[in-house]
This record gives sequence, C-alpha cells and structure tokens, in this order.
Amino acid sequence: MSHSLSPFRLSRPTFVAAAILALFAGGAVLWAQVEGDRGIAPIASSGDIDITGIEVDVRGDNAEDAREKGWREAQRKAWEKLGGPSISDGQLQGLVVAVVIEQENIGPRRYIARLGITFDRARAGALLGASGRGPGSAPMLLVPVTRSAGVYTVYETRNPWQRAWAEYQAGASRINYVRPSGAGGDSLLLSFGQTGRRSRLWWRNILDQFSAADVLVPVAHLEHQWPGGPIEGTFTARYGPDNTYLDQFTLRAENPEQLQPMLAQAVQRFNTIFERALADGKLKPDPTLDLGTVEAEPALQRLIEMGRAALARDRAAAAARDAAAEAAEDSSTPAPAPQPAETAQAASYAVQFATPDAGAFDASLSAVRAAPGVRGAAVTSTAIGGSSVMSVTFAGSQEQLAAALRARGFTVRQSGNSLAISR
Repeated sequence: MSHSLSPFRLSRPTFVAAAILALFAGGAVLWAQVEGDRGIAPIASSGDIDITGIEVDVRGDNAEDAREKGWREAQRKAWEKLGGPSISDGQLQGLVVAVVIEQENIGPRRYIARLGITFDRARAGALLGASGRGPGSAPMLLVPVTRSAGVYTVYETRNPWQRAWAEYQAGASRINYVRPSGAGGDSLLLSFGQTGRRSRLWWRNILDQFSAADVLVPVAHLEHQWPGGPIEGTFTARYGPDNTYLDQFTLRAENPEQLQPMLAQAVQRFNTIFERALADGKLKPDPTLDLGTVEAEPALQRLIEMGRAALARDRAAAAARDAAAEAAEDSSTPAPAPQPAETAQAASYAVQFATPDAGAFDASLSAVRAAPGVRGAAVTSTAIGGSSVMSVTFAGSQEQLAAALRARGFTVRQSGNSLAISR
C-alpha cells in the first residue's frame, strides 16, 4: 500500500494567529531600535553671560566663612576674565545671578572648588561696553559625534559628549544651536553615517524635521590610556552637508572623574571656533539646501552642464549638415517633383519623423514645411530621442506628398494612411 504525502497546510485560525504573531514580532524589532534610556534634554538657554572653570582655594575661620570667601573670589576672577572695570564687591554681587558648583571640597577651614559664575547681561552689558551679542547665525542642527574604541556614536546611547552639549548654556553664544534630545527616532535619523551623506534632498528632509538651516558636527575622539587612567581627547569641528573641516584641538583628562569637565571645556572651545567661522563668513547656510532656490547638487549640476554642451555640439553639427545639403541641392539640378494640380483639394496626412535630438527635430520640421504643395505642418507628438509625429496639410494625394518629401532628401515609407520619413 502506498501513501501519498499531502503538502503542509495551516488552518485558517492557525494562519491568522501566525500572522498576528509575526506582526507583533516585527513591531518588537522596530521598537527595539528606538527604545531605551537614551535621550538627554538640553537645558533651557538664557541670554546671561556664563564664565565657567573658575578655580578657587581659600581659607576661612570656619567652613562657611571659607566657602563665602571662595565664592567672592570666584566672582572677582570671573569679572576680570570678562575684562570688566574695577567695581566694589557690593556692585559685583548685584551683577551675579547664579553661582554654579562644578566641583567642590569643603574642609573645616578650607574651601577648594571649581565654580561657574553667571552674570546678568542687561546689567553687566553697560559696564562691559557691549549690551548685545552681535548678529547671530541661522538655526544650526548639532550632531555631536563620539569616537571611542573604534566605535562612532551619536544618539544610539547616552554618552558624556552628548551630555556636555545638553548641559551647555548656549544663550550667550552667537550660534543658534538646534540640539536634539536624542530620544525616540532621533537616533535613527541622526547617525554617524548621516554625516557622510552628500544628498541635499536627504539632508533637507532631516533639517526640516528640526527647523534648521544647516548642520554642525563636533567630533570627539576619546582614547583611554588604561582603565582608570588618563583620557586623551582629539576634537574636530566640521560643518555643512559636505562635512567641511574647520579646526582641531586636543585636551587631556587625568582620570575618568575629570572627563566631564574636559568635555565641558571642549564645548566652550567649539563654540569659539564656530563663532569665529561665523564672523569669517563660513557658516552661511549652504544654498544647495534651500528648496526655494531649486539648486541641484554639484555633481548633478555638472552632469546637466555636460549634457547641455553635448546637445549644443549636436545642434551645431546638424546645422552644418543641413547647410551642406542645401548647398549640394543648389549646385545640382534635381528632377522636378510632381506638382499637385492647382485645383487639387488640400488634405491632412500624418507624418512620422525620426527625432534623435532637438536639432534633427527642427531640421525635419523646417524641410517638410518648405516642400512644394505643403500648406502647413503642426506637431502632434514630440519624442526627442525617438520618433515624433506631425500633421501635414498638403494640396494633393498621399503619393504626391511622398514624392515631394523625397525631393527634399527624405527616405519615405508609406503605411496605410500615414507616412514615415527619415534622412
């Protein structure tokens, strides 16, 4: 007895259950690409003046007295760093709106700290002789890239470089930073691979998502000498859809605890580089990113120009051939083409003609209109690089029209009620 093996089939309920399971599995895979604790929201920017990294080491009668003296000394050092005029401690205290503790160690009678001092711009501006920041930049999308252990990271995971930019107080900067949080789909849109793309259409779509005009790419290359040891940082400033180089510098952190302060210092250096580039006219938004100007990418623009040049050469060659053909016709005595009878009634005929380029199109149309007996020719279909069709009004029969076109140098083929001509 033989047994036949029937093909495996799913019942309808089983098939529906499998389809739902596949749908949820696919959704889980997609969600896994964007889930996780990766976003760091940037702090709100103000227009105040921030001076960071002020080192103080003072002694006092007790811990509180030492701390108070340390804060006053930090305020004076920050004011001197701004180049402000000599004023009393009371006046200086009235200009300060915040003291930021970056790091501090408090002893019984000693205070060692690194502080940041924030001055009110409206009140300090008059004394500093500058109440404004000068013209600012267009909105610039920030893409902070970290390279560590051979891996390039932007927003795929939370990292110290992203945190340094998120915590930067950019209100006093002339650069209008657009800082994504890195949450949700930001890590899919803004990756290290995106910085190497040159497609203006792709960049335009991303910039529109963040209401930005151009892009800034600060790259931090961090090298850990050994676990728990010094960290060498090489920082490179780039900008624009072509990833154009601006400047580079290096910093060093003696241990992992000093990494975040080093990165905060690097952010300040980057801001100086970007502001200098803005003053030099380098940070103007790339015109090829502006959809209003409809400017093509450079490579595509070169191809268009090459095509136009080739078309111009073809037209010139076609014009030279036509001139030579007309000269040959004038010097010879061709047999007269049959003339239609004066009383013949005009009729319209469809004539298909080869148009490999625009020059051949114009030459064929002009030659047909100049044929004896032709009262008019109108193009009904245009196909440059193929065959176009014209409607010819002729005082005579189709055979007489064919003879007239042959006299103009065309090869004529008759098919039913239409003619096909070529040279």
